[in-house]
Amino acid sequence: MARIAVIGAGMGAMATAARLAVAGHQVTVYERGATYGGALGRHEREGFAFDTGPGLLHLPAVYRDLFVKTGKRSLEDCVDMVQVDPAVRHVLPHHGIDVTLPGASRGGVAAALDSAFGPGAGERWNGVLGRARDAWDATRRPLLEEPLRTGEARRVLGGDPYPALRKSGLLRRRTPTLAEVAERELGGGLGELLTGLVRSYGIDPATAPGSAAVLPYMEQTFGSWYVRGGMRALATAVYERCLERKVAFVFGAEVREVLAPAGRASGLLLADGTEVAADSVVCGIDPRRLPARSLPWPPDAVPARGEGVPSRVTLLLALRGARPADAVHRTLVHGTPVHGPALDVTVMCPDDPATRPDADHQAVTVSAVCGPEAPGVEELLELAAKAVPGLRERLLWHEVRTPADIEAATGAVGGSVPPPALAGAGGRLLHPANTTAVPGLYLAGGWAHPGGGLPHAGMTGALVAGLIVEGAEFRGSQ
Repeated sequence: MARIAVIGAGMGAMATAARLAVAGHQVTVYERGATYGGALGRHEREGFAFDTGPGLLHLPAVYRDLFVKTGKRSLEDCVDMVQVDPAVRHVLPHHGIDVTLPGASRGGVAAALDSAFGPGAGERWNGVLGRARDAWDATRRPLLEEPLRTGEARRVLGGDPYPALRKSGLLRRRTPTLAEVAERELGGGLGELLTGLVRSYGIDPATAPGSAAVLPYMEQTFGSWYVRGGMRALATAVYERCLERKVAFVFGAEVREVLAPAGRASGLLLADGTEVAADSVVCGIDPRRLPARSLPWPPDAVPARGEGVPSRVTLLLALRGARPADAVHRTLVHGTPVHGPALDVTVMCPDDPATRPDADHQAVTVSAVCGPEAPGVEELLELAAKAVPGLRERLLWHEVRTPADIEAATGAVGGSVPPPALAGAGGRLLHPANTTAVPGLYLAGGWAHPGGGLPHAGMTGALVAGLIVEGAEFRGSQ
């Protein structure tokens, strides 16, 4: 039985801890904050409750597998998880288009798009997602289910697997970006549906490879899922599974450094001067928080030390009046590009009594991807009002969650929210491997392969646990 020290109590870190504990190891999690869950936060005020992080789960199979492998009770036994249908509503004010897409229905989506954009739109959309399926099939295992081995990864994952349609002209000499795929294969407002969905992951379609289309493909194929009572309940379920497996948690314990006096990770130095001995260390936080001598960072890693990663700004809105009967859980309002990328907002209107004081009120969450300079409240409200009827007249109060609040809650530098890893672009959108240059030191969570987002961060649990338990011969999760 080895002693494993885990830095951080985010979702990837806890998934790793639970799997290692089942394997018979003594696992202790050291968390700088007062609670678990990382980005999966919850804010309550005057009977209203809001998710302050991810509002939906995609690829629920990742967490189903975690619960199957770590205990007797399944994920569905621990949380009340429902598939969201309709899946998403798109509002494009500058095109005068408002279209709602059903969940996990290829034919239903095609019919809705034909109605909104004209005959043939659904066929073009499904053509793009069909090619995205080919990219998914080609990269699913090396990108999601296997440890990242740098040389091999650049050969397998460095080339763009999206089989975009080829036409004459400049693009014969290089693979197209996601934005170019959207314009050439979809066009106009239909293309904006694709780029807006990808942009909501914190990925710039103008520089992302065509393989970014796998993200909308995943949503349409595997559905979008919500946990009743709020997504925070998923974090609570994973935390409780860790406790069942005898994982110890130490809160208010900020890690200053990973100790490796003999060239191998052998413990932690906490901010209060305490030294903790360990046989292996798992870093589940933004590694930029640790000194370079503690965690050597590959020069080509994403993110590089000191490099910014997009954050998010979130408005929590308390509204008077009942949730409209025809309200959609998630609406993406596409902003008009003026100088640079469009500002889109995601509006979450869950039909969940746990989010409101009574049936005569409604809780709404509005979020947008942003850089260090977040957009203003008025700008966000103006866009959100296009999705929520009478929003301004119904508004009781609002609160803002800025990148600084994310940094305070998660410790991520600048409130950064890491995106999922993507194949293509010569490998520059891959995240660092789960192993490091320091033997015995591993990376988990959204800052490591295969990247950010609930399913991707959750997959790090299986990868890191496999590497620690089976060693270098571990080839991937089954």
